[in-house]
Formats: sequence, C-alpha cells, structure tokens
Amino acid sequence: MIRVCIADDQTIVRQGIESLLALSDEVEVVGRASDGDEALTVVETAGPDVLLLDLRMPGRDGIATLEALREAGSSVAVLVLTTFDDDELVLRALRAGARGYLLKDVTLEELVEAIRVLAAGGTLVQPALTDRLLRHIDAEPLPDGFSHLPTPQSLTSRETEILRLLASGFTNREVAEALFLAEGTVKNHISTVLAKLGVKDRTRAVLRALHLGLLTPPRP
Repeated sequence: MIRVCIADDQTIVRQGIESLLALSDEVEVVGRASDGDEALTVVETAGPDVLLLDLRMPGRDGIATLEALREAGSSVAVLVLTTFDDDELVLRALRAGARGYLLKDVTLEELVEAIRVLAAGGTLVQPALTDRLLRHIDAEPLPDGFSHLPTPQSLTSRETEILRLLASGFTNREVAEALFLAEGTVKNHISTVLAKLGVKDRTRAVLRALHLGLLTPPRP
C-alpha cells in the first residue's frame, strides 16, 4: 500500500481527492494539510511515501514547502497537483525538488499511476506540459540554475532518446518496452546519463537537458 498525504488549502478539494483515492486498493491517505506548514508537520509525523502538493496556498506556498522539504533532507516524493499550468511554475517546482507535476483535471487512473511511478522512485510530468516547456525554452531560454556544474559530456543518440521518454513521463519499464530493451539496460543508460549531465536524479537531468537544448525537437 502506498502511503499518501494531501496538501491543499481547499477543504472540498482535499476531500474530493481523498474520496477518489479511496476507490484504489493501492493507495492509503495517511495525512491531510491545508497549508505548507501543516504539510511539513504531516510529512514528518505520518511518514508518507508521496505528498500531493498544491502550489497556491496561504502562508507557506507549495514552492516554499518544497524548498523546506529539500533543506530538511526529506525522502518523500512530491507530486505537484494544481489547477495552474504556468510554465515558470512548473520549472520552479521541479527545481525545488518536485518529482512530478499534474493538473487537477487528470483522471483517477492517471493520478494513481503517477503516485505509483513516484513511489517507485520515478518522475512524471504531463506530456502536454513537457511539450510546452520545450517550445517555451526554445523560444526564450531561461536561467538554468546549473552554472556551477562542469560542462556535460556528449550523450549518445540512444541516451538522448531515453532522456526524451523520461521527459514525457515514461517509467523505466515503459522506456524498455518502447525501445525493445531490457529494463536493466535502460537503468544502466539512465545512470550514464545522470553521470554525463552531472546530476543526481532524473528530474534534474531533464531540466538540465531542456536548458542545454538537448531535448529541443530538431528544426526542419
């Protein structure tokens, strides 16, 4: 059973999400919070595997909560669940440590799958958001936040292909199935990609690749 906490300032939204998740036999809601400070307390006391986090909350908002969790060294996987599809917010949330980002119009099946992916150590961003981010960054590059890192090593075509799939929210198994590879081979490729880009997790690998233009579709 995957243990989940829900942080959202709207009571009806929290209750609605919890009611939906109660229909799944894979997820157990172990905590609820109406703002960032409550979320931090609930994460510490309830020990969830995944935190569903809204970004726009009174007091300590979602971004500040993510930053506090990172500073505290929390191992909880954070899935941002919000009505706002602002590209800059997506980037800020991912930079602050979010492992997934979904809009609240997703289905129960999509939400449970995202929770499953994050609980297993993966990352997930809705493909539609990823596509817009690619176009946005291609048109107007944003500060990458990785200036302290050494120049990355070149990726092979296979590594870039795998990185593109990760950016679209594919799990290791789905990447393996899409490319007709063994899952162990995919994991080895991902480890190499992280090492070449000088980052520690797949979310930062995707972010750095976006800003380096490695995932920008080739021009015709």
